[in-house]
Amino acid sequence: MQLSTEWVDYDSARGPTSAYLARPAPVAGPTPGVVVVQEVWGVDGHIRDVTERFATAGYVALAPELYSTGGGRPEALGAERVEEAKAFLNSLPPDRWMAVLGDEAQRAEALGQLPAGRGGQVGETLGTLFGGATEVGHHLPVLQAAVSYLHTHPACGGRAVGSVGFCMGGGLSAQLACNEPTLSAAVVYYGSSPPAEQVTGTRCPLRGFYGQDDPAIVAGLPAFHEALDAAGVDHELRVYPDTPHAFFNDTRPSYRPEAARDAWARTLACFAAALGPVSSAEVA
Repeated sequence: MQLSTEWVDYDSARGPTSAYLARPAPVAGPTPGVVVVQEVWGVDGHIRDVTERFATAGYVALAPELYSTGGGRPEALGAERVEEAKAFLNSLPPDRWMAVLGDEAQRAEALGQLPAGRGGQVGETLGTLFGGATEVGHHLPVLQAAVSYLHTHPACGGRAVGSVGFCMGGGLSAQLACNEPTLSAAVVYYGSSPPAEQVTGTRCPLRGFYGQDDPAIVAGLPAFHEALDAAGVDHELRVYPDTPHAFFNDTRPSYRPEAARDAWARTLACFAAALGPVSSAEVA
């Protein structure tokens, strides 16, 4: 399918935000929208690719660059700096990531293996990414504005809008479901679960996909499931066995095609039902 892709700017309570917009070019009529919420790395090549996949599936897809809000990415979160930090983490065994991120001594030891002068910059970028850049209170109004932007975009024409997020963005997609009454569906890929008291605000179907080998995230699922049940929310939380965090990201060592394929099919099924049901007749 031929796609129309561009970077756009929209206003939010936190200031102007840049976003990557993709839509199916041949479609003339209004099309449902999907807000694609980034991983901690920002709107990188993987997130742009996922945004285009949703456009190919027939949606107007918008990926806000959350670090651009209010005037552009800070120097420590520049695209090249983030890619270098990502490559550094990818060079470590996955079971060392949390230790390196959470323990200053282990982080300094690992960064010391980088070429002279690079460890300091990578450490600064990691500290910025994992030391406050992901705060929900900062990003939630920006995502709510993204939903409004799609609702009023000529290509959507007031059609339903859903959200999907990955890692940090998965947690934000869940938060968006709790706080944005105009959202029509939410999908969470290995994101943190919101507090139970916030789940009562959820008014749309929710689907969540997680890896069993992601204990910090999976530990919060029983309480999340109980809160969704109590709130009467149509939901499914699926945990894939022997699967790590970030299993959907096909640019990283954590990619697991079987789990990714199943989660993608279930995501599209959820959006098809919640965002754009089409009347049909069964052939006898």
